[in-house]
Amino acid sequence: METGFTIWLTGLSGAGKSTLARGLAAALRERGRRVEVLDGDEVREHLSKGLGFSKQDRDTNIRRIAYVARLLTRNGVVTIVAAISPYREVRDEARQQIGAFVEVYVHCPLEELVRRDVKGLYARALRGEIPQFTGVSDPYEEPLAPEVVVHTDRERPEESVARILAYLEAAGYLPPADGLIPPHGGRLVNRLATPEQAAALRARLPALPRLTLGPRALADLDLLAVGAFSPLEGFLGRRDYESVLERMRLANGLPWSIPITLPVTPAEAERLTEGAEVALADAAGRVVGVLALQERYERDPEREAEAVYRTTDPAHPGVAVLRRQGHVLLAGPVTVLERQRPPQFAAYALDPAETRRQFVARGWRTIVGFQTRNPIHRAHEYLQKCALEVADGLLIHPLVGETKEDDVPAAVRLECYRALLEHYYPADRVLLAVLPAAMYYAGPREAVFHALVRKNYGCTHFIVGRDHAGVGHYYGTYDAHHIFQAFRPQELGITPLFFDHAFYCRRCQSMATTKTCPHDGDARVILSGTRVRELLRAGELPPAEYTRPEVARVLVAAVAGRGNGADS
Repeated sequence: METGFTIWLTGLSGAGKSTLARGLAAALRERGRRVEVLDGDEVREHLSKGLGFSKQDRDTNIRRIAYVARLLTRNGVVTIVAAISPYREVRDEARQQIGAFVEVYVHCPLEELVRRDVKGLYARALRGEIPQFTGVSDPYEEPLAPEVVVHTDRERPEESVARILAYLEAAGYLPPADGLIPPHGGRLVNRLATPEQAAALRARLPALPRLTLGPRALADLDLLAVGAFSPLEGFLGRRDYESVLERMRLANGLPWSIPITLPVTPAEAERLTEGAEVALADAAGRVVGVLALQERYERDPEREAEAVYRTTDPAHPGVAVLRRQGHVLLAGPVTVLERQRPPQFAAYALDPAETRRQFVARGWRTIVGFQTRNPIHRAHEYLQKCALEVADGLLIHPLVGETKEDDVPAAVRLECYRALLEHYYPADRVLLAVLPAAMYYAGPREAVFHALVRKNYGCTHFIVGRDHAGVGHYYGTYDAHHIFQAFRPQELGITPLFFDHAFYCRRCQSMATTKTCPHDGDARVILSGTRVRELLRAGELPPAEYTRPEVARVLVAAVAGRGNGADS
């Protein structure tokens, strides 16, 4: 089901709200969206008959509209509200209630409204003949930080509609009309504060309680902001959390396999109030975002570990992280003020909107994504090039967030990728970008998660190798393949490409997999991670059948210069 949202057109009577609502509805239906328009005059006739124009009655009318809009929105409908809605507080209440909310201020100067008014209502109100007339004898409180402002006194209706549609695309509510795969849930989430929103939030920061986030939570915050975790707009509430644990779906049924949560200690949670805002800061005390706290709830770490990692063994790196975290989870949408892009990877830190633009510029329509936390050896290269035979382009998307201590450092891996791409890949068919996410080591569940994230980056296909995102002996060799059978293909919206164990076969004299090579183990060049580390520490290059010499030289230099081990 596509994700719904509400476009709330607010402005004075005669500003053009109904005209824009009709234009938007037509444009959105052309894009295949289900649309309903809630026009203020029609609502008063059918839903709010009998209400007057006191502030109390006006607020009641808007609350009724917001209630209907929320029902439509949560069922995947694009809801367009065209109502004066003069009071800021009840509009903000509607925003909070609906969630996916785009406020459009339809601005028009009073003198232009008087000129347009063929019924002469403004003129009569100005003469004092009509009481409680919004904008004249009753107040209209302009929005402080609307997502879009249109000026109908100097824009044609089609221009205003185009500006609203452009915002919807930029903010991820609508997929761009470029033919790329839609993001998970139908829209690319954007939780980055606009300049106006940022100014309003910063003015409130001194009064807000502050919470300091660690590297993992900061990475999640940034990825939520740019839509990498679409359709999530913040940290999971209890219903979504429970549903993800139990059935690998959000509460609305959309597939999602890893719970994205904000854990805190009971003492930290105790000083926070549901329904209020919380400033989110990094270790240096810099406020990077704001959480609209909707819910606090406790989790059972043992239950979560068993569901996500299939083990409660504290030696498992994901379980170890879980046990160190607080057991109270905070939930609610986030707004990000400051980005967390790692400076050492700035050239490769492409957000989902940026990778999608790159794909369009290159003319790619089918894109295969490759997740890695290791250097790319010959086996990985073979899988990627097989996939390139059926796709327009390849996104090599290494994870550069928090990993195990014995994993190869991200900076070293990036040097390996650059060396490999320079010598062995067609430059016009490969894009290298980094994913600043933490590694969970959740095996099968993380394979699904990685696929959905790459869908948000614009990939249509995703490579799933043996023991994807695995660690130790916690998962079966092909469990990461089998887990995809829990979903219907159209539910995920991205095509997994399953590959067996790849290697160089001396008798075939080529790269192969267990599916294509008939020869026994003696003919296959397979090195354990331990053996590779021994060779690198001795300053020796692994066989060329195992890894390209350019990659091996980078790893040898890293081991010699930094004293780090290398993991194959």
